[in-house]
Amino acid sequence: MAIARVGDQAGGGIAFLVSAGIVYEIIAAACSSPQTTEINAGARASTLMKWVHIGLVQAAGFVAVAAWFDKAHRTEIIAGGVTAGALMYAQYWHARDAGMKSSAPGTEGGGASEAVMASWSNPT
Repeated sequence: MAIARVGDQAGGGIAFLVSAGIVYEIIAAACSSPQTTEINAGARASTLMKWVHIGLVQAAGFVAVAAWFDKAHRTEIIAGGVTAGALMYAQYWHARDAGMKSSAPGTEGGGASEAVMASWSNPT
């Protein structure tokens, strides 16, 4: 029961962090990462934002249910979810745009992928 007492004493901060964390986790599960997105925007741009949107819808569902269950921390739960959702959306948006403007080769598709894989399996 010590954990319950810590939760009661901590107030809404823990609820905010849990809500923000679930948004990051769900979007990460639906997508790769902003870094990988930027590197491979040429191969992924057509579907990338679709999966970010799907992840945001899933995350919003979890945040809404958490806010419904925990009325005492509803504001913090929603604030954490909205904050994390906005930040992750901005990161993926930027990664997609930066990757599309970059002339650097990606790690997926074409000869670049095979060259990268060969260098990993046969280090010199």
